[in-house]
Amino acid sequence: MLIVCVAFVLCSPQAVTGSPVDCPNQDTAGTSCAISVEKLLERAVQHAELIYRVSEESKLLFDEMLISYGMNLHIPKGTMCAPKMVPVPMSKSEIQQISDKWILHSLLILAQFWIDPLVEVQASLENYENAPSALLTRSKWISTKLMSLEQGIMVLIRQILGEGSLTLEGPEETSDRFVSSNILQTVRRDYSVIYCFRKDAHKMQTFLKLLKCRQIDKENCSLF
Repeated sequence: MLIVCVAFVLCSPQAVTGSPVDCPNQDTAGTSCAISVEKLLERAVQHAELIYRVSEESKLLFDEMLISYGMNLHIPKGTMCAPKMVPVPMSKSEIQQISDKWILHSLLILAQFWIDPLVEVQASLENYENAPSALLTRSKWISTKLMSLEQGIMVLIRQILGEGSLTLEGPEETSDRFVSSNILQTVRRDYSVIYCFRKDAHKMQTFLKLLKCRQIDKENCSLF
């Protein structure tokens, strides 16, 4: 089955690394290309894996920057992140009970929740004194690719579930919880966003792998 994938939404392997979409047999002004659900899922998984990997690198770079600044935030890591928006099934029986619809909607909730905070962190890092260029580059990359992944998830929802545009009831928390009034609070906020997003990025990667297995392999699908 072929689906329509809008430009810059995982239509080609190059899109994962930020290159233009490669749509065979279409002019460069085209805005869509045909791609199978299987191929889109493969590229979505690749996208999620890279986002998680880069988020790990960003966290380590931020740690190194804090050390160079001589800063110790004293943030209790167990309380840094908001309550879980999307619970992870903890047993094989729970995995069997969750539907593809639940997985897709959970993915969309997670992606949409983090877009604005990551954009804010990207802008905030520009104002840091001597912020590592590698951290700035990765922050911008994550923001861009998460938006791309969100669009890809919406395409999957339309094609797998046959649903149009969605109005999801996500968590009540908004980016207001990241608002700060001084430099130390800004650093705490930015670090919290990077630290907590890294965990949800891993969750998105895991859910997409499970969905890909269900849609393509159809058996022996598990998170464990």
